[in-house]
Amino acid sequence: MSLISNLKPGGKNGVPSSESRDPIGYLVAGLNRLAQTDLLDRVRMRKPAEQAVFSVTRTGFKTMTSASRTFARAGKKGQPGTRPTAAASSGVFDLTPTEDEQMLVDVVTEFAEEVVRPAAAEADKACAAPDTLLKASLEIGLPILGLPESLGGVSEERSAMAGTLVAEALAKGDMGLAVATLAPGSVATAIGLWGTDAQQQTYLPAFTGNEVPAAALALNEPSVLFDVLSPSTTATKSGDGYVLNGTKSLVARGDHAELFVVGAQLDGKPVLFLVESSTEGLSIEGDPAMGVRAASMTKLVLEDVKVPADAVLGETDGSTYTECVRLSRLAWCALAVGTAQAVLDYVTPYVKEREAFGEPIAHRQSVAFMVANIAIELQGMRLLTYRAASRAAAGKDFSREVALARKACADKGMQIGLDGVQLLGGHGFVKEHPVERWYRDLRAIGIMEGTVLV
Repeated sequence: MSLISNLKPGGKNGVPSSESRDPIGYLVAGLNRLAQTDLLDRVRMRKPAEQAVFSVTRTGFKTMTSASRTFARAGKKGQPGTRPTAAASSGVFDLTPTEDEQMLVDVVTEFAEEVVRPAAAEADKACAAPDTLLKASLEIGLPILGLPESLGGVSEERSAMAGTLVAEALAKGDMGLAVATLAPGSVATAIGLWGTDAQQQTYLPAFTGNEVPAAALALNEPSVLFDVLSPSTTATKSGDGYVLNGTKSLVARGDHAELFVVGAQLDGKPVLFLVESSTEGLSIEGDPAMGVRAASMTKLVLEDVKVPADAVLGETDGSTYTECVRLSRLAWCALAVGTAQAVLDYVTPYVKEREAFGEPIAHRQSVAFMVANIAIELQGMRLLTYRAASRAAAGKDFSREVALARKACADKGMQIGLDGVQLLGGHGFVKEHPVERWYRDLRAIGIMEGTVLV
């Protein structure tokens, strides 16, 4: 047996025999084998070897994630970019999707059922989305969903409503994979909404082409009592640009991202910045969480990261940043609705088929009432989310509506996840059934900021 074959991770500890390591993995595995012998102690090299392992894993991971394509500069500096038109509003709150929206939802629903749901359990275990699934998401146009046709997208008007429907449909398959597939499109949508002509012409062609870059929206921070509207990450003016310092957490697929939208405090106001992953001073660390694991959450560290003056996305008075937060919260509400619907769809037939004391447990009032409460609260979450999305699409103020939707989805979403586990009893606690994963995912709704938007 060759040395490389001997160092493969598969076939033990529950890892499939088909798994393989990357070069860094083989090096670490080799050092680990060496550390298990007494050779290092005999030559008094134990401490240096342990330091080497730490340095290789730390700097090696960062080096591997620092590569990025070169975005060709284009467009006119200082000129406003193309903006999507507001959706027509009749003044009547109508929940019926348009014909185009319904076609889009049907396609995404089929994708969620046939591709996303079957891959969810393994993706959650591996903390990574399969490449085949990510490529399939590009084929149905997820990265360009929020872009107007003039910029190579598919929307004729603001896409908040369509984005909400798509996020909900994807989350029925799996929230983590939904986040992984929606993250690049969120950055493209942000550039379409607030970017200058130069920013749009520089970055958006990559998203509308065949090789769509991974990209991430980074607003969350690993601090106690974090207030998204008052980030600790700072931006200071330096010459003809800015210097960014801080740490962002729960950044989706940050180790693959080639472009980040980073939130930072500038002169007392929260501002968005476009930062390419090849910029000096950026580093990525793993940041696995309790839920949404398939989105490969990472931590983005910025140490004296220098960006040009035209890296600012939108206004510097905090208005763009605030709208970004609201659209992001709207996206998370849609994800909560989709995941909660998955819980309801799963527990309803289960309680009808599961028997105790000679009859289905659905015959017990306590069980029937719990299922009914899930359906009631879910419909309330959906109505509030759709209301906020319809106002956002029409270009109206939706601050109140999205605040109500987020409160309902955070509170009731967690309760639905908890009730789903409870209804399955012991089965709700094991990974054989997906409800425990949905419960973990639903707890993210009140915590996550950024990452996706509609």
